[in-house]
Amino acid sequence: MKLRTYVSQQRGRAAWLARAIGVRPVMISQWMGGKPVSVTSALAIEHATDGAVVRWDLRPDDWHLIWPELVGTEGAPTVSQSAPGAVQPQEDGHE
Repeated sequence: MKLRTYVSQQRGRAAWLARAIGVRPVMISQWMGGKPVSVTSALAIEHATDGAVVRWDLRPDDWHLIWPELVGTEGAPTVSQSAPGAVQPQEDGHE
């Protein structure tokens, strides 16, 4: 779920989340507006929301590089061959 969706589902949720992860409420607004979420904050948000907002939604461009153990897990987006750091298939030397 996107952070914006999670926050909009309940009045006061942005302030609650900010307190839960130890940031000022303005940070939640900035993240919803497109400011990149730090690695530590992404993990904190996932834990505080009991997994309703997940790391790969908060860091869609590089989550697979930061948390490679999540690649292929249930619900995780696929990592395209052209994504930065994506593992490319090995050539076997046969022609």
